[in-house]
Amino acid sequence: SMSAAAVEAKGRILGGAGMVDTLADALAHYRRTWPGEIAKIAEFQALLDEPTERTGLAFTRARLDGHFTASAWLVSADRQRVLLTHHRKLDRWLQLGGHADGDIQLARVALREAEEESGLTGLEGESQIFDLDRHWIPERAEEPGHWHFDVRYVVRATASEAYVVSAESHALAWRDIGGIAADADADPSLQRMARRWLERWRSE
Repeated sequence: SMSAAAVEAKGRILGGAGMVDTLADALAHYRRTWPGEIAKIAEFQALLDEPTERTGLAFTRARLDGHFTASAWLVSADRQRVLLTHHRKLDRWLQLGGHADGDIQLARVALREAEEESGLTGLEGESQIFDLDRHWIPERAEEPGHWHFDVRYVVRATASEAYVVSAESHALAWRDIGGIAADADADPSLQRMARRWLERWRSE
């Protein structure tokens, strides 16, 4: 449904006067930060630059062969743990996130998905991109296989860490980020984010 775009996140996006950068600006900033990922960034930029993007099609599921999604690297107040969800369909522990459903402000989408999937309040989202990952979603009965162009943002828990499990997940769990970084069996993009977070945290 397109109505999700009208749903405001309860938490707040850090930085700026409430205005989040456009995805084009955020990608340019990410390119300066992670020049080694230029090829991957170009894939995201190409989707954003399609002629149909005047209509925001790539921010909806209507673009069947691929579309933008948003994820939250939801870290605890002590910065040492991340909240993961166990996805029934994929049978894996992954970060929280979901479809933009027409909302072109992906930092807001990530924050809203984190709130909805965790039940946590008092969350704070960052406006700059933390990680990018393009991954294939296999065909299911009602939809063809397609690409998710997933844009990940850091979201911080500032108050209670008592989450509420949603209908979309088997379970939620706070996981030690150092453990994920060292786990050879972890999802590769999850491990990349864990290592990236540890590097950043140690340098702050």
